[in-house]
Amino acid sequence: MPIIKSAKKAARQAEKRTEHNVEIKKAIKAALKAFKASPTLETLAKAQSEYDKAVKKDLMKKNTAARRKAKLHKIAKDAGLKLEKKAAEVKKEAAKTTAKAAKTVKKTAEKVETKAKKAATKKTAPKAKAE
Repeated sequence: MPIIKSAKKAARQAEKRTEHNVEIKKAIKAALKAFKASPTLETLAKAQSEYDKAVKKDLMKKNTAARRKAKLHKIAKDAGLKLEKKAAEVKKEAAKTTAKAAKTVKKTAEKVETKAKKAATKKTAPKAKAE
């Protein structure tokens, strides 16, 4: 047992982290088991998502997750699933969509700005007194 206060705290933190990591690993195993039991696009996506979460939390290395996801794709292909698009294609489409959205936002902002300028010039224009 630790005696020093900081060592006690470190032990508590390690215990919590271990607990959290075990939960993530169980989620990965459950998703993998569900995918192998019935390979569908939904279960494939869930399993891939769990691997990505593990990488994000530094529980698994990026290449390990990539290798395991590739294995999932092989299983899916062997099961006869039609894999829709590759990740690179999806990223390109997402980039196009966000670029279009950014242009739309920019145009809308410009319209609002011009309307505000017109309204400001109308308010500040000097009024002629009729005498």
